[in-house]
Amino acid sequence: MGRYIVTLAVMAATLAGFAPTDGRAAGVAHRVAVQVSSDDPVVMNVALNNINALLEHYAGQGDTAQVEIVAYGPGLTLLRDDISPVKERLHALHQSHPEIQLSACGNTLRAVAHREGKDVPLLAEATLVASGVVRLIELQEQGWSYLRP
Repeated sequence: MGRYIVTLAVMAATLAGFAPTDGRAAGVAHRVAVQVSSDDPVVMNVALNNINALLEHYAGQGDTAQVEIVAYGPGLTLLRDDISPVKERLHALHQSHPEIQLSACGNTLRAVAHREGKDVPLLAEATLVASGVVRLIELQEQGWSYLRP
């Protein structure tokens, strides 16, 4: 009988390790790629609202979130130092979360500079990537979640 109780106790302890809780443990690291390909200030603000909400949500449950915003096509306006309608929000977001990567499409930058006949200034926080679309594909292939507001 004693052996039976010990066996049941071991089985219960083993099964407890497989018992579903909320589907995951605390301390999960999330990685989210955010596409911005529109020059519409509403879309840009929605993207930034989404990022703030996800950062707050994950921090509230003890998780971390790595975020990379990838701007290309008309969305490059987001990261332009001269005309970004959300420049101040981006500065504030990056100051409070310096780990957030702001990636500007090099293909778009060259095309815009050629069209406008001048150098196009980017925000100091922005990093140039060869191609915005390729960067998004690379991140997704590395298991990043994808968000397009």
